[in-house]
Amino acid sequence: MHISSAFDSGNIEVLDASDPTDITLAIRPDAGGDHLQWFHFRVSGVRGVPLRMRITNAEAASYPTAWDGYRTATSYDRETWFRCDTAYVDKELVIEHTPEHDTVHFAYFAPYSRERHLDLIADAQVVDGARVEVLGQTVDGRDLELITVGDGPLALWLIARQHPGESMAEWWMEGFLGRLLDHDDALARLLLSRATFYVVPNMNPDGSSRGHLRNNAAGANLNREWHEPTMARSPEVKLVRDRMDATGVDFCLDVHGDEELPYNFISGAEGIAGWTDEMGRLQSGFIDALIAANPDFQQEYGYGISKPGEANMTMCTNQIAQRFGCLAMTLEQPFKDAANHPSPEQGWSPPRAMALGASALNGIAAIIGSLR
Repeated sequence: MHISSAFDSGNIEVLDASDPTDITLAIRPDAGGDHLQWFHFRVSGVRGVPLRMRITNAEAASYPTAWDGYRTATSYDRETWFRCDTAYVDKELVIEHTPEHDTVHFAYFAPYSRERHLDLIADAQVVDGARVEVLGQTVDGRDLELITVGDGPLALWLIARQHPGESMAEWWMEGFLGRLLDHDDALARLLLSRATFYVVPNMNPDGSSRGHLRNNAAGANLNREWHEPTMARSPEVKLVRDRMDATGVDFCLDVHGDEELPYNFISGAEGIAGWTDEMGRLQSGFIDALIAANPDFQQEYGYGISKPGEANMTMCTNQIAQRFGCLAMTLEQPFKDAANHPSPEQGWSPPRAMALGASALNGIAAIIGSLR
């Protein structure tokens, strides 16, 4: 038996693997040391071998209460992911599975690899009317790409994966871009005639490759850097916000994942000083249209609403809504399952995230006529 994580987005420390029925592991913290929860590792030479693995520092995770009801994403081919038996017992995460094949991958959620990201960018650039641009480099020197498509007067920004462990956000982006760039889709053609879309599929490529939950390579939580980003600490945010200042923003959607809540939902910017009734009407219109388009989405459960003037202005949604006087929202997806429409074998999954991304065009179409 061999356990490894020396690959893209890999994260695990092997403490003891001498007994397959009592393997002890630990999650490596993000750069900065203030977050841990993402894991991704491979176990080889275990066809038909009952495995029992204990992640011994699960209590130290950023969201330890999120382990309740969680089941580990598991795959043999790295394409199809299913959930295996998982329990939070005595402050440890216990994973049990008897593999049907020689090698099996375990992850906090289905990973979205750097290679797949590069394919996503390459596929986008060969579509007529789409452009791909490198805004600059990350702390580790990786490219930060922007996809631009459309020729309408409105500036619509969509970004994902500020928190790298929230890989469902880039699966969402693949579904969104797949539909937006489909010239046979009449709704996509309509939207592209009325707006220019600026899309950043992965805001945190360093953290994604390093196997982080929330931070970039400098130890910065990018979604707490929007008030005063710097090229030294948070170049990813600085590069994107500078381009937003150049283009203006009429709509912004920041795509994330939530460790604890088993639902898809929207979190808005109601707490900013500049919140208006019109922003509220636009947000409700987007939500209602997305619910109608995709039953996996809902708005009964979500975050509490900040009181007026109490919004955290270091966060993207609040900063952009206030800075540009536009509708800005955060879309959250579950790590577990969509409890309103559960699928126990796979839980929330890449195909469902992609379908929700495609459905977002319906939400945008419902309000685009009322955007500035």
